Amino acid sequence: MPVDPATAVYNLMQKDPHIIAAAVISGTNEIIYSTDNWDISADVARVISSWVAQNAQFIMVSGVKYSMLQCEPERLVATSIRGEGSIVAAKDDEHKLIAYLEPDGYAPGAAMDVQRTITTMSSKTPYMDTGAQLGKAIPAAASASPSIDPQLKGEIEAFLEWIKDADGLSGYINYYLQQNNAQIISELSKIYSELRQIFGV
Repeated sequence: MPVDPATAVYNLMQKDPHIIAAAVISGTNEIIYSTDNWDISADVARVISSWVAQNAQFIMVSGVKYSMLQCEPERLVATSIRGEGSIVAAKDDEHKLIAYLEPDGYAPGAAMDVQRTITTMSSKTPYMDTGAQLGKAIPAAASASPSIDPQLKGEIEAFLEWIKDADGLSGYINYYLQQNNAQIISELSKIYSELRQIFGV
């Protein structure tokens, strides 16, 4: 059963407290829910137009300019180079969810949370039953190995897609290198070392 927009936004903000404002837009580009602290009614048409065109270098929301970091049919990420936060958004056939992320927030993670939230509002049922089995049945003895949580596996697959995407991981790394952001570069270096240790390379 789909979650109503107010509950979906509440759940999103509980999951990522750095998301401090959000708006849900219907398929007809009408704002059907917005947090009390954010009025983007004057900007929503231009933001969505830029998103659909996928060629804008920046968007303006509440008088703040956000440079486009990622613009795909289902997802948008833009950040203020003056450190005024980020805009993260996701959409499906029924809704668009646009959220404001405060400057301390992590935009790539927030974008994935926003994309997950949009699916909770969808009234469409999955193409297949989530319990459906594909392929041949595996004998009990062969399936004795520990199984991987499908949600966890989905997270990893989404992460791999983001890594492969030119506007994904490499785009963010290039952006922060150009900004000469010492904190982010230091954290990336630690992550790189940890990944090498995990895979023994």
